[in-house]
Amino acid sequence: MKGITPMRPFFLSIVISAAIGAAPCAATAQTPQAPPQKPAQAAPAQVTPPPAPSFPEGAKTAFMNPQRILAESVLGKASTAKMSALRTQKQAELAAKNKELETTQQKLASGSLLSQAAAAAAQKSVDRLQVEIQRTQQDAEAALLELQQQLNIEFDRVLGPIVAQVAREKGVQVLLRIDAGAVAWADPALDLTGEIVKSLDAAKPAAPVKPPTNP
Repeated sequence: MKGITPMRPFFLSIVISAAIGAAPCAATAQTPQAPPQKPAQAAPAQVTPPPAPSFPEGAKTAFMNPQRILAESVLGKASTAKMSALRTQKQAELAAKNKELETTQQKLASGSLLSQAAAAAAQKSVDRLQVEIQRTQQDAEAALLELQQQLNIEFDRVLGPIVAQVAREKGVQVLLRIDAGAVAWADPALDLTGEIVKSLDAAKPAAPVKPPTNP
């Protein structure tokens, strides 16, 4: 099955993986030896993270990390979850079509067991399913792109005023995007990402965009 191409204008691609452990081996007739006891170790002392650096008073330039805003904010998490849910739905639809095609191809491969009419019908089904799979693939990519664009518009609509508000509160005249490649180094104290995330979550944005439904 061909995978659905992830859309990456702004939002992060979501990778879902599952690790499957090895099956337990059957017990043998020998009595297993108990592992040697290890001396108890003291629990590691908890280290308190250092406080975030204070924004320098009088600083006129700061920066933000849009990918962190996406990953840490409520709206950003909801957006990536919607993309993931739609991608999973479309992959399931493609998997069902491919399974049907595989079954029909196996039936056609046993040509000696089929009548001429049944073989012809199976071949027509194979041709039809191949066209449907290609169309389903195209429709899935279009639906993902449409949702991506809707979410970008909604995210930017809510985020823009928040960024301007935080910048004004800090007295900043220039706010850079750390992901744009224009910043080689910056004092971590100039990072307003955390402030923007807090303000964005507190703004209680409008209800998230619903994924497009299938026709």
